[in-house]
This record gives sequence, C-alpha cells and structure tokens, in this order.
Amino acid sequence: MATVLETTDLDLAQHVLRTAYGKLRLSVTRGPVAVRISRDRVGPLEIHRNVFGMRFHVTGEPIGSLGIGRIARGMITCRTGRQERRHDRVGDVFVSAQPDRPYQALLDDADIELALLPPELLAQVAATAPGRAARPLRFTGHEPVSASAAAMWSSAFDFVRDNLTSVRGVDATLLEGNGARLLAATALAAFPNNSVHEPAVEDRRDAHPATLRRAISFIDDNAHRDISAADIAGSAHVTIRSLQLAFRRHLGSTPMAYLRRVRLERAHQDLVDAEAGTVTVGAIAARWGIIGHSRFTSLYRAAYGVPPSATLNDK
Repeated sequence: MATVLETTDLDLAQHVLRTAYGKLRLSVTRGPVAVRISRDRVGPLEIHRNVFGMRFHVTGEPIGSLGIGRIARGMITCRTGRQERRHDRVGDVFVSAQPDRPYQALLDDADIELALLPPELLAQVAATAPGRAARPLRFTGHEPVSASAAAMWSSAFDFVRDNLTSVRGVDATLLEGNGARLLAATALAAFPNNSVHEPAVEDRRDAHPATLRRAISFIDDNAHRDISAADIAGSAHVTIRSLQLAFRRHLGSTPMAYLRRVRLERAHQDLVDAEAGTVTVGAIAARWGIIGHSRFTSLYRAAYGVPPSATLNDK
C-alpha cells in the first residue's frame, strides 16, 4: 500500500525524504514550500512520485539504489561528479542517482516519477554465471540509448505501476518478482551499462541438451516459487547466456517463456479444479504471477480457445 505525505513543513518533508533517500539537505530558493511524497513497494524495488511546489537545491549521499526518473511537470537539473544534466520536457526519462555516488540536484515546481532498483536485483538479471567472478555492474550513461529505449522504459514503468502497486488481497509474491525483474531488464536494455549480452565460447559449449533437461526439471519443480533466470541457470550449473542459448538451440524458445507456459498450465489446472464462486480468475492469475487481467485472458484464450472465466464457470 502506498505511503503518502502532503506537507508545507520543510523540516517534515526533509525528514521523510531522508527515510527514502538517506542523508540529504534541502535549501529552498523560492517558496512557498509545498510537497507531496508517494512511495510504493513492488517486491525488491520501490516506485515513488514526488511533487514539489517550490524551487530548491538538494545534496545527498549515495542512496544505495539505481534511481530512474521521469518528468511529469517542471524541471530538474541533476549533477553527479562533473556531469550536469537538465530535464524539463514532460516524459523525459533519466538516471537520477547511481547507487554508490553522492548527488546534487536543482528542482523547480517539479513532479517526478521515480523507480529505485537495488543493485542486487540488477546484478541478478544481468548475471553472467553462477559462482563465476564478474566485474561489478555499472550504468555508464544517464540518458536512454535511443528514443525507442526511452519509450520502452516508460511503457514498462507504467505497466508495473498500474498493475502491481494496487494489488491487494492476494499473494502477490510471483507478481512482484516478475514486475521487479521486468523493470530491471528494461533498465539494462534502455540505459548504457557494462553488462555483456553476447554468449562467450564457454557459453556456447555449455548449451547442450543436458543443460536443457536440468533447467526444465528445475522449472517444473519450482514454477510456484519466485524464481529468476539466474536461479534456473544456477540449477543447471551454467551461465544465463548458456541457458538462453540451450533453450533457443534445442527448444526454439527462452527459459522465461517456458516458465510462463508452465505457469499458464498450472493456472489452467487451478481453474479446472476450482469450484465456481470460491475463487476469482484474478486471484488464480496472481497466484501464478501473470500480470494484468486482460493479458491473462489473452494468453489463456490463445492456449485453450476460451476465456479463463469460461473454464472456471463451466462446472
């Protein structure tokens, strides 16, 4: 559930911002002070919306997460080291904070949406190998790599925000895990970073049928758990790229696509077994980590020829 604060008290606003972003200091240069802070959690990541009705400077220590912002109104000028970037167009997306670097910013009548992604989540999604030493993951630029990459980030952010920050009354573990990894993967695709994308020689060597068999067995046994591509690769004792290449080479698919197919089959079985009136289609979709009612309906109809409600009610 979202945590929301509205205040005209600078000290209170500063206190609440410190609970979200660590040690920082605000200096208002044009008032009056008007602040609205909204915070929501989706698994390991946080989604914030901060609305400021004044002009102010902020300086802060490293926040421990990668911050990616989007302008809804106003202006923000970010400074990290010697780099300074101004963002004042509605829809602009940008890296607002690096996990391990202090920052400075000037904000003027700003309304900013923000995703905070922990380094562990990003490293998990970008992992090269279980148990193999890898260089630390770093984002090497603050702007998206292209206009289409910016649009891709905005679309993924909206999807997660609209579908997952309001989930109530169901076990949302799989939903939140899937949503968090979706945003992490989108961040890695949309912004420049030092992760490696192409398989190495050893990755190609390890992409054999035995790898596929071990991975499929692990997925079949653990589809009810919040597992990632890194977990699947670890179970098969190969890198994520070896795993992806094995699925592509021998199954014409991807490990996460296979996981989604297994979960859809389990959701179908739950619908078949359920008594009408005792459970909802949405609850079963959430149980198996399928985000969005319309998406579940579309996937289910494509696989089984009828909407999920028909299976649930046809007893």
